[in-house]
Amino acid sequence: MNPALAAARAAPAAERQIRVMIVDDAVVARSMMTRWIEAEPDMMIAAALRSGREALDRLEATDPDVVLLDVDMPELDGIAALPLLLRQKRDLVVIMVSTLTRRSAELSLRALALGATDYIPKPETTYEAMTSAEFRRELIDKVRNLGRKRLVMREPAPPLVPDEPARQKPAAPQRADERAVRRPERGQIRLRPFTAAMPRALLIGSSTGGPQALSTVIQKLPAAIDRAPLLITQHMPPMFTTVLAEHLSRVSGRGAHEAEHDEPVLAGGIYVAPGGRHMRVVRDGERVKIALGDDPPINFCKPSVDPLFTSAAQIWGPGTLALILTGMGSDGTGGAAAIVEAGGSVIAQDEATSVVWGMPRSVAQAGLCSAVLPVDQIAGKILSLFAGSRS
Repeated sequence: MNPALAAARAAPAAERQIRVMIVDDAVVARSMMTRWIEAEPDMMIAAALRSGREALDRLEATDPDVVLLDVDMPELDGIAALPLLLRQKRDLVVIMVSTLTRRSAELSLRALALGATDYIPKPETTYEAMTSAEFRRELIDKVRNLGRKRLVMREPAPPLVPDEPARQKPAAPQRADERAVRRPERGQIRLRPFTAAMPRALLIGSSTGGPQALSTVIQKLPAAIDRAPLLITQHMPPMFTTVLAEHLSRVSGRGAHEAEHDEPVLAGGIYVAPGGRHMRVVRDGERVKIALGDDPPINFCKPSVDPLFTSAAQIWGPGTLALILTGMGSDGTGGAAAIVEAGGSVIAQDEATSVVWGMPRSVAQAGLCSAVLPVDQIAGKILSLFAGSRS
C-alpha cells in the first residue's frame, strides 16, 4: 500500500472517505457513476475499470471499500469476478449493478448467495440511467451506508485499561426482575410484552440484505405458515420480486408468489408485494383479500412496508405479528406503530446480523418491539409464539 493511502487509512473511520471502485464495460456508465461519486464529499473514486479481470489486477493497489460491479462484461463478467474479488478481500462490499430484466434479476440473486452485499437495478437505457434521480439516490445511499459500515467495522477497538485495584467496586447484585429482562443492543431500547392473542397473520418488511435474511427465516417456518398467511414487502423493482417469490417458494416448500389484486388471503399462502405496487389487505365480507395500489412512493419506496402493516393492523388487530428485517431508512415504523396500537406484536432483526440496521433500528428505538433478535433466532421465536408462548 502506498504511503498516501496508508495515511488515509490511519484516520478515524468517521473522517475517512469511502473508496469506490466502479467496474463496468460501458464508458458512459463509468463516467456517469464516477461524476456522481466524486460529487459526494465523503466518497472518492479508487478506480474506474472496464472488466472483472482489471478489477482483480488492481484490487490490492487501489484498496477500495466498495465495488460497484456490473453483471454483464466481456472477458470476466461480474458473476465470475465476484468470488475471486472476495477471495482476495473477504470484507469487501460488492454491490451488483444490473438492468431490469429477468436474467439480471436471477443473476443478482445468485450473486447475493455468492457473497455480494447488495444489488442496484439499472435502467435499461443510458439516457434513462443518466436522468433517473431514483437510480442516483439509491446508488449513493447504498454506497454511503454499506461503505461507512465497513469502515466502522474495520476500526480497531480501543485498548481495555483495567481499573486500579483500589478503585474496583463489587458488582451490585441484580434483582430477579432485572435478570429476567433482556435489554438488546443499546440501553435506550425498551421491549414491550408480546400480545396474549394467538397470531392470525405474519407480516415481514425488509430491504437491503433482505433476500438472504428472508431465506434464513422462512425456511424454518412451514409449521407457522400452514396456520396463518405470510405477507412480505421487500424493497425491490418489478421482475426482481417475481424471481424472489420463486426462490422463497423453493426455500419454504410452500406456494410463495407475487400477490395479485383481489385474490383471497389464506393460511398456507406466501404473498410477495410486486415491485412497483403497494400491497394492502382489505376485508370483503367474511374474506380478506389483497389490494394492490399504484399510488406514489411512500418513504421513497414502492412497494412500501407501511401500507401493508397499517392495513393488516385494521384487519387482524391483536392477532397481527410483524417482523422488520435488515434495511436502510425507516420504512415500516409507521405501520409497526399501527400494529402495536391495535394490540399486535413486532419483532426486529438485531444490529449484528443486519446488513444495514436502519429499518429495524428505527422500529426498536421507537419502543415498538417485543423482541430484537439475531436473524437465525427469529424463526424459533415465531414458532414459539404460534405454540402459545408469550415470553
